Amino acid sequence: MSHFKDYDRYDGLGLAELVRKKEISPAELVEEAIRRIEQVNPQINAVIHPMYDLARQQVAQGLPEGPFQGVPFLLKDLLAHHAGVPTQGGSRFFRDFVPDYDSEIVRRYRAAGVVILGKTSTPELGITPFTEPALFGPTRNPWNLSRTAGGSSGGSAAAVAARTVPLAHGNDGGGSIRIPASCCGLFGLKPSRGRIPMGPDIGEAWRGMAIHHVITLSVRDSAAMLDATAGPDVGAPYVAPPPDRPYLEEVGRDPGRLRIAFTATPLLPGTVHPDCVKGVQGTARLCEELGHHVEEAAPPVDGRAFARDFLTMVCAETRADIEEGERMVGRKPTFREFEPSTWALGLLGRQIPAGEFARALRSLQRATRQVAAFFEKYDVLLTPTLATPPMEHGWLQPKGAEAVAMRLLGRLNAGGLIQALAGIEALAENVFAFIPFTPVFNVTGQPAMSVPLWWNDEGLPIGMHFVARYGDEATLFRLAGQLEQARPWFDRCPPVVAA
Repeated sequence: MSHFKDYDRYDGLGLAELVRKKEISPAELVEEAIRRIEQVNPQINAVIHPMYDLARQQVAQGLPEGPFQGVPFLLKDLLAHHAGVPTQGGSRFFRDFVPDYDSEIVRRYRAAGVVILGKTSTPELGITPFTEPALFGPTRNPWNLSRTAGGSSGGSAAAVAARTVPLAHGNDGGGSIRIPASCCGLFGLKPSRGRIPMGPDIGEAWRGMAIHHVITLSVRDSAAMLDATAGPDVGAPYVAPPPDRPYLEEVGRDPGRLRIAFTATPLLPGTVHPDCVKGVQGTARLCEELGHHVEEAAPPVDGRAFARDFLTMVCAETRADIEEGERMVGRKPTFREFEPSTWALGLLGRQIPAGEFARALRSLQRATRQVAAFFEKYDVLLTPTLATPPMEHGWLQPKGAEAVAMRLLGRLNAGGLIQALAGIEALAENVFAFIPFTPVFNVTGQPAMSVPLWWNDEGLPIGMHFVARYGDEATLFRLAGQLEQARPWFDRCPPVVAA
């Protein structure tokens, strides 16, 4: 079969339109996407479980007439079960876990017409903002193979950036869609809490802070997929308010004169790289040129207290994931089946008293109230997505004494000693210094997006982060559509790209 050379000139909706017009078949799109994955995956290590035969079978059986009929798609290997396919979560312990059912979000993706070609890499249990699982090795950034693709949806972002598929699944509990979107020069939206179903296994992930969506080349693909997947499933604990109209109709709609606050001062402890500061300042000027009211301001956040309380939640949830894994896999895990930092988080989670866990959640809820009050005055907040351009691989991994201590404590099963040595706290400080903007809005549940509006002198992408009021994805899609028109990014391709 001849190659479809114009494949990467289209976004997902564009490819689906070709299918509807019968200018190309889903089978041809699938074969082209497989060819592209096979071409670049040895370099970027994004797809860790190909599903090519299942994809061909899906096409042969016929596809639903959804908005993305016939469009090649990839699933992140976390919180998204596909019947008969392992869900490993980047962990050796889950290597042999094969669910016999689809998650609700996977059912909705399939109903939208996409063809799932494989699963993408994630850090172990999706904990870190970089994708370097010991099980599969690092996912590499197509813009510079020595740099991180971000995390935890790094595999999906790298695959989209390399033009193997026009959009891919991700999920976001502390920035895990927005972080890799920034690192890989893509559009990534985190929807409002309760917008996307998490069932049937859980009602909410990370106390409602984690949510599914996609990483895309275009704004309109993100909007159309949100239209296709939003809404409660059976037993959902809560649901976000419904939109006034389809999100796809918001893209291209006049956003009006928005009140936009901007800041490059980190909300959590850290220092922001000059390239990211320059990006925010330039983007603020662009927003002003587009007619918006722009001024420098930031919501009040006690960064150190917030980081401590967020870490408490992550430790407790990691412990719960490990214990839930015992039920799923059918046996008890050992420390050798988890990475030292993951196991250490779980040990620390076991030591946290119930009262301390509840106190941390209450503190985060109070912070949510304070941030929400800030948005009574402003429609949108603009920040850098990250504090630095994409970093080199291994930069955030525990090193030296910290790494030795975590390996030793794992063998001793000494959760109490972890607090004394403060190894996890030191590692967490470095992580929060890299992502001092994104986690706040997982806690508040507000919609937020990373928009690829800036590249530094090294040619590395630097995402710009926009946040709106809870439930107001419509404003973000209108603004994103306007920014996409003013400063297009679709044709900016990285050096490593499928061709």
